[in-house]
Amino acid sequence: AIVAMVALHWTRRPLPVVLFLAGILIFSGTLYTMALTGHRWLGAITPIGGILLLAGWASLWIIRPALAD
Repeated sequence: AIVAMVALHWTRRPLPVVLFLAGILIFSGTLYTMALTGHRWLGAITPIGGILLLAGWASLWIIRPALAD
């Protein structure tokens, strides 16, 4: 994902970068917090991070013709 962000020239196309970073922070952050604190209610938030990661990959797929230029 980091290689994709660097190769993307994120100043031209910031959406995938934002989606990946938000997805990583929410998905991994809630899992780490659950593991360290035992707050199980964060398990309800974790899938939102996964959806954002999937949306990041989908946005890369959608803008791929623009990246070929």
